[in-house]
Amino acid sequence: QVQLVESGGGLVQAGGSLRLSCAASGGTITINTMRWFRQGPGKQRELVATITSSGSTNYADFVKGRFTISRDNAKNTVYLQMNSLKPEDTAVYYCNKGTIYRPGDYWGLGTQVTVSS
Repeated sequence: QVQLVESGGGLVQAGGSLRLSCAASGGTITINTMRWFRQGPGKQRELVATITSSGSTNYADFVKGRFTISRDNAKNTVYLQMNSLKPEDTAVYYCNKGTIYRPGDYWGLGTQVTVSS
């Protein structure tokens, strides 16, 4: 089974930037639709961004214009560039390997992003 390891989180001030990485091992993600989700304190997990195998992207309204999802199939890695961060972006961020129809069932440990005001 492909394992996903998220990294790049940390503490940043409002208005700052972070770049998250999701490295896959144990198999390829080339043909998969990859997604970033997040779960804030006391909140349900929510979809942030999606990238298909062909590179088409889609974003939740609350991150449009600020976040960019990308992938490097040669490195078996997906990224989430986060700019103009807000305190409400504070959450644990998870990547997910799935199909174009639905996310997969496997979840990594995530990476914590904390945005201070």
